[in-house]
Amino acid sequence: MSARCCAGQLACCCGSAGCSLCCDCCPRIRQSRSTRCMYALYFILVVILCCIMMSKTVANEMKEHIPFFEDMCKGIKAGDTCEKLVGYSAVYRVCFGMACFFFIFCLLTLKIDNSKSCRAHIHNGFWFFKLLLLGALCSGAFFIPDQETFLHAWRYMGAVGGFLFIGIQLFLLVEFAHKWNKNWTAGTASNKLWYASLALVTLIMYSVATGGLIFMAVFYTQANGCVENKIFLGVNGGLCLLISVVAISPWVQERQPHSGLLQSGLISCYVTYLTFSALSSKPVDVLTSTTRSSSDALQGRYAAPELEVARCCFCFDPSGEDTEEQEQVKEGPRVIYDEKRGTVYNYSYFHFVFFLASLYVMMTITSWFNYESAHIETFLSGSPSIFWVKMASCWICVLLYLGTLVAPLCRPAPHFSV
Repeated sequence: MSARCCAGQLACCCGSAGCSLCCDCCPRIRQSRSTRCMYALYFILVVILCCIMMSKTVANEMKEHIPFFEDMCKGIKAGDTCEKLVGYSAVYRVCFGMACFFFIFCLLTLKIDNSKSCRAHIHNGFWFFKLLLLGALCSGAFFIPDQETFLHAWRYMGAVGGFLFIGIQLFLLVEFAHKWNKNWTAGTASNKLWYASLALVTLIMYSVATGGLIFMAVFYTQANGCVENKIFLGVNGGLCLLISVVAISPWVQERQPHSGLLQSGLISCYVTYLTFSALSSKPVDVLTSTTRSSSDALQGRYAAPELEVARCCFCFDPSGEDTEEQEQVKEGPRVIYDEKRGTVYNYSYFHFVFFLASLYVMMTITSWFNYESAHIETFLSGSPSIFWVKMASCWICVLLYLGTLVAPLCRPAPHFSV
């Protein structure tokens, strides 16, 4: 059986059709999920490599324990001590290769609506060749001419892409809050216990947000100092109060009956977390976080309120795990081909998010604009750049949520509901 399993795994590396040879010892998994897991695995491997490149400890250990280290570095033209293979510039090059990898597949998978096309087969298979392509792109970035110009331009492009990635995540968080409240509110029509669930969860979230602000007021401020921290805590606490009042205001309730304290409580918790993370990221000498639902959210598609079925796990398909076609393969292949009638998620959007995630990881690991002094050993000590990125994310999140509440008021008739 082990030989058969190995043969099946090798077949998966070379093509999508070969995956049907996977043996019974492998767990049953849907094709759409296995594909996303493989791309995520590639992403994680590159992130680990970037963390190693940013480590001074690893670089020093290599110098001490690898024989003829300097001669080897000179032989591959990586500098006297392989300085071109470590530090922020190496991370920029590797992430450039990874970003190119996902951008290529973003373009390749545009407008694919079923898994039977040739491009869909490329997306869902050929993993060994994709790994070779990813390695070639990451390695090829080290041979780009005029490295100084490239690194300077790529740094600013990485910052733009990183902020776009943060914006998408914040938008999805706001959409998740609205979807959560709408789903549980729909359940109150048939079962009043959903009211108790809404009230309990809302109370817990506001308790966490209030407790977090009090905690930061105690440990991140002083009676006769820390004015800057007091201002940030006051502003962000006031924003949490503002979104709560706006969410239950009569004019918002008239246009959006499903708006309530559950959404504002979740956003307040996240604002509190970002505030804590930002204050923790300030340097000591300055101190005085791809599915169909996310794709639909960015395109503004929402289910009709009357069709909502209240569920605790409302993010997943309520139709159950096994369809009729999937039942027929329970005794057969371990890969469930769940995209015969159509794609489960938007392939191109999936790769685009990973493209932006590559830029975000690049900027985060290199401490954004404090890249020259960045090392993985000092990553948790923070920097001014990380502080302002997190604080800006906090305010953008509040603005996005307020926008979803106020936007319908600027229209003569409600064109969408949340």
